[in-house]
Amino acid sequence: MVKTFRRSIVAAGLVVTAALVLSGCGRKSDLDPPSMPADQQNVRTTGGKPQPAPAKPDDPFILDPLL
Repeated sequence: MVKTFRRSIVAAGLVVTAALVLSGCGRKSDLDPPSMPADQQNVRTTGGKPQPAPAKPDDPFILDPLL
């Protein structure tokens, strides 16, 4: 009785291990890098002049003193 229980535990462990090992085989790699940086793409589409960044208002956040 104990040997069959032990065999079933070992078999279940092997199945779980095999499933975990095989699940890593289909892992997707990193995305391909873009052919041109985004700031250069914006220059081409706006006619050659880069648009200035919008001014960010200095709105204090309630937790800023803690930082």
